[in-house]
Amino acid sequence: MVEVPDALSTLFSARVETDGDKYIVEIPKSEVSHGAISPGETYRVGLLSQVDAGSSTTAQPQTPTQDAEPERADTGVPQPPVDEGEIRNVTIESLGDQGDGIAKVERGYVVIVPDGEPGDSPTVEIETVQENVAFASVVDNDGHTV
Repeated sequence: MVEVPDALSTLFSARVETDGDKYIVEIPKSEVSHGAISPGETYRVGLLSQVDAGSSTTAQPQTPTQDAEPERADTGVPQPPVDEGEIRNVTIESLGDQGDGIAKVERGYVVIVPDGEPGDSPTVEIETVQENVAFASVVDNDGHTV
């Protein structure tokens, strides 16, 4: 089994295509629209080969298993990787349009942290969880809201 770091922004399956003297891996539009990645940014890319045990080495799209990414029973949409009331350490990566800190956790899921600055690594309490974003407040070492 491959060890996947918490810093993983996104995971998807794609073919390597030939384009003249270079090769291209297309990123699905959904990865950008969900905020997992942003155009114009630089990312570290890792490739995992997918070998069909039957015969060929052709990459086949993988369907996530229930263990790998729990889904909501009613919609089939992956559940957010955080829960209301959860305390966790995050790293503020950027500022949002309103000036709040933006942290990303598993699968590029966004956590909004008021008054956060890029590079800060606060301990936060998750207050509100939505399908694609959570809102948190900074807590001190005793678990109290600052």
